[in-house]
Amino acid sequence: MAQTILVVGYGPGISTAVAEKFGADGFSVALVARNEARLAAGVESLRKKGVTAAAFPADARDPAAMGAVVEKARAALGPLAVVLWTAYASEAIDLLAADPAALHDLFEVAVVGLLTTIRAALPDLRQTKGAVLIANGGFGDINPKTDAYVVKMGAMGLALGDAAKDKLVGLLSERLKSEGVYVGEVLVAGPIKGTAIEKHGFGKELGPAIEPASIADTFERLLRQRDEIRARLAPQQTEDRHVIA
Repeated sequence: MAQTILVVGYGPGISTAVAEKFGADGFSVALVARNEARLAAGVESLRKKGVTAAAFPADARDPAAMGAVVEKARAALGPLAVVLWTAYASEAIDLLAADPAALHDLFEVAVVGLLTTIRAALPDLRQTKGAVLIANGGFGDINPKTDAYVVKMGAMGLALGDAAKDKLVGLLSERLKSEGVYVGEVLVAGPIKGTAIEKHGFGKELGPAIEPASIADTFERLLRQRDEIRARLAPQQTEDRHVIA
């Protein structure tokens, strides 16, 4: 039976590179995002490369929708062997001035949506000895340099989501390893080539944009080797630049 990867948060950059790489390796690909036009274009592109693919429009912050997506993807493509999570919420808020509802919303994608999807997929992942792969950013690092940069850029909400996902990686890995389910994270400490963030120059002071294919290769290595749960990628640095780390 063909293996299926569920790609949540499909768009340019990491998710496209991973979908293409895993598709080339024989996976069927289930694409999930809110933008139906983007999903349709992604499915068409993958099919032209000979990859079996299908689209499942849904909002990653909606638990009921994500549970339904897992069921639909399973029915259409077969049991899930990998869940890739690239979805994130980029709330540009001042944590001390934000409405309490906005603070609650910070974790709807990073925690609630992610956990809901994993729980729905677990029967398949246990059966296939599969994996949860999480793409994350460096804003969640706990150090003064990162905190200063995050506050300057108005990205405190994103940073809290990153930190929560990083903690989840460790907790879920420990919880699921005895059941043969691998949990791994690639933490990208810099802009990603071809994304809107990179095109608008955000993070350019950190160094050159990181190639999505390098991130996909790192996910593939983590999954193949299963001997570490975290990998970190940062831009190549010049003498007058620094990595947030």
